[in-house]
Formats: sequence, C-alpha cells, structure tokens
Amino acid sequence: MIADEIDHYAAAVCSPQPDWLQELDRATRATLTNPQMLSGPVVGRLLELLVRATRAQRVLEIGTYSGYSALAMAAGLGAEGRIVTLEADPEHASFARRTFSESPHADRIELIEGPAAETLQRLDGPFEFVFIDADKSGYARYLELTLPLLAGHGLIALDNTLRDGSVLNPEDERGVQMDALNRRLASDPGLATVLLTVRDGVTLVGKRTPGS
Repeated sequence: MIADEIDHYAAAVCSPQPDWLQELDRATRATLTNPQMLSGPVVGRLLELLVRATRAQRVLEIGTYSGYSALAMAAGLGAEGRIVTLEADPEHASFARRTFSESPHADRIELIEGPAAETLQRLDGPFEFVFIDADKSGYARYLELTLPLLAGHGLIALDNTLRDGSVLNPEDERGVQMDALNRRLASDPGLATVLLTVRDGVTLVGKRTPGS
C-alpha cells in the first residue's frame, strides 16, 4: 500500500532496533515460511510506544509467529510488565520459544500453544494492551473474546486491516471480510476506532468512556 521508497525511508528514520532484534529478523527470513508476516521495525516501534503509552503491565498477543512483535512490545513494558502470546502453529511456537530464551526478556513472556479461540476462553483479564496478528478470518471472533478482557483504559491493535488494499475490492473475499469488520468497529457506539495507514494497516480500538 506504501511505495517501497517511503517504507524504507520510514524504517530508516525510526529509532534503530537493537542488534539482536535485527538478527531475529534475518533468522526469520532465512528459516520460516511467509516472512512477510514479520511486524518489522516500523510496526515494532509503534507497538513498543503504544505499550509504553498505555503503561501496560499485562499485554496479550494473538499470533506469535517468530516472536519479533512480542519482543518489540516487551521493550515498552514497565518493571513488572508481562506478555502472554498465543500461537497455534507448532513450528512457529518452537522457533519463538528459542528466540525468547536467547533474548533479554525471557522471563517476561509466556507463550501458550494451541488454538487462540480456545485459549482466550481460559484467560483472565484485564490486559491493558492487546495485539491481534493471527489468521485474519478469526479476527471477529478474537475481538469478541478479547474485549471482555480489555482494561477500561486499554487498547487493542489489529494488524493488516487494509489487506493489501483488497478492502477496496468487492470481488475479493478476504477484503470483503476485513472491510465488514472495519466498518462494524467504526459504527460500534461503545468503541473508539482509528485505522492507521502504517504498512498494511493497523487499527486501534479502545472502549469509549461515557459522554465521549
């Protein structure tokens, strides 16, 4: 959705990622399939700053992949902060566990393997920040299960809400599905929603306060 030159420029003028996170980026691309699933430096810094801004002590992530985004968010946690991250794919979960164990944040991240919809029904809130970046067809269900776990002042971030621009194409099923979710969120009177045109779209969702 963004010209490569602009994307590269945006990454170049973000605070640089630490060497070990850059190495994780390289290892992910060399080892796992679908490396485009990496959050990358721009979204990684955005997540870190959102976690820091919300002063989140408990963070929930749906979709771990290689662990890049979880580690980016861990950098924004307060001293007692913790992350719970959910991953359904055994290969991705194994890769991420190794990644976490070798990182400076090994003791702050809990990875739960298995279908996210099942795991979410067993979790207790509240979480101050939630990042959803798993199978896109499951987003509506994940939101349904996550909103009751969200703290009153918390935020949910959903990645890839532009679906490569397919939200503008009424003949693309995946775009139609995401467009329906985007519009449902925007029309919900109990929620405040904004879609940021960062990379493939990052939507932020919070609960409205009375009178807002």
